[in-house]
Amino acid sequence: MFTPPQQAQELLGRVLLEEKMAARKWLLGVIMAGTVLTTLGAQAQWVMAAKAVSGRIQQMTNKSSNGTGYDVATVVLMANADKVYNTALTMLKTNHPDVKINSDDAKKHEIKFSKGEQVASMQATALGPDLTQLVIASNLAPGQMDATPLVVDGVMKVCKQMNVVCTLSDQ
Repeated sequence: MFTPPQQAQELLGRVLLEEKMAARKWLLGVIMAGTVLTTLGAQAQWVMAAKAVSGRIQQMTNKSSNGTGYDVATVVLMANADKVYNTALTMLKTNHPDVKINSDDAKKHEIKFSKGEQVASMQATALGPDLTQLVIASNLAPGQMDATPLVVDGVMKVCKQMNVVCTLSDQ
């Protein structure tokens, strides 16, 4: 069968276009797969690094010349954020009659509390399904020596209740 030259060119053009589109789809698939694998690899490295520092309490304190300042303690725990938050809230309510809970937010995993003139906040942030960063921060009022017992002891008590070994970092 004889095909006129113009029809042959149109047919050849469609075939080439379909081949180009197939090649582009294949290339896009390869790029997407590479991106997903790279992202998963980076995330896995990040989680491994977080697990390596799990249980190590980091502390930061600053006190001005007038005696005011802050004290912050953080720790990464191999535990679910909901469980860390609920454990801390239960401990504050049942074991510390001198501590007043000013507010608690289960959605944010945040508790605001006070002990006399000292105010503090605690937040449990999910880093993964069973990996949580716990942060406790407190003010330093004029004349107060430091807030370390409140924040570090608070972190240590949560760790103990969660059956997680935590140690104070050497900085």
